[in-house]
Amino acid sequence: MNTSDSPKPRLALIAGPTASGKSAVAIDLAVATGGVIVNADASQVYRDLSLLTARPSAEEQAQAEHRLYGMVDAATAFSAADWAEVARREVAAIHAEGRLPILVGGTGLYIRTLLDGIAPVPEIPGEIRAVVRALPLESARFALEEEDPLAAATIGPRDSARVARALEVIRATGRSILAWRMTRAGGIGDTVTLVPLIVDPPSPLLYERCDRRLERMFDGGAIEEVAALLERGLDPALPAMRAIGVPPLVAYLEERCDRAAALAAAQQATRNYAKRQRTWFRHQVPPTWRRAEDAEAAYSCLMKAMNEI
Repeated sequence: MNTSDSPKPRLALIAGPTASGKSAVAIDLAVATGGVIVNADASQVYRDLSLLTARPSAEEQAQAEHRLYGMVDAATAFSAADWAEVARREVAAIHAEGRLPILVGGTGLYIRTLLDGIAPVPEIPGEIRAVVRALPLESARFALEEEDPLAAATIGPRDSARVARALEVIRATGRSILAWRMTRAGGIGDTVTLVPLIVDPPSPLLYERCDRRLERMFDGGAIEEVAALLERGLDPALPAMRAIGVPPLVAYLEERCDRAAALAAAQQATRNYAKRQRTWFRHQVPPTWRRAEDAEAAYSCLMKAMNEI
């Protein structure tokens, strides 16, 4: 995919909130360029969750080659670092084939880890992790404010996961997680010509799409999909068990709520997630990244950008 003006191979990126229409744009771009679509969505990596995560259908996947979808068992706690390692190899392989890799997804942490790398924090000893993770949030927060006040100041008061991570890092390494983040490694951002675009429809339209999609999911097999997952007796703390829509359906299947309540809860959770994604893509990416409100405008913008490189 090299050109005489651009020695670095191109990498297209189509990002944005759930239900924004990213997949349709990616398919159009892949068909037009002969490119390969690469998943950058944290939930769509799980084999057991196809319907509820809106993974591309068989018909959509027949239109263009898709990779890194449904590749991980739900019993695996697959991290952003795990995905980035696999995605780096996949992007390199696609470039070696002389084709365009097209990253598609709404998981900002995945995208940031692949492009910018990850802080090379040593593995945390099990005994330190166990002690930290057993602390109530208030205690962990107080300890972090005492031991690493700069990191504590950057973390929301109720963000238990980030509080615990920062506390275990300072205790295990004697170095703030903020300092570790200054030495990120493994990113591919400097080795590619990135062609990014964010698909960002107006909020009312986006939330309406979220609600209608959940209705189709509930009618089209998502309940049965979660029932099969529940039968496996997996740890509720696993990422697949905490994927958007799974907890309300687990509650419904365990008869802790009715179907209507489960649907309403899943719709609300999806709208909240979409809002968080929009916020992330508005504040955590360079202002030079292109944006479009709909699939048609996004495709035109991407093709124009590709032709300019």
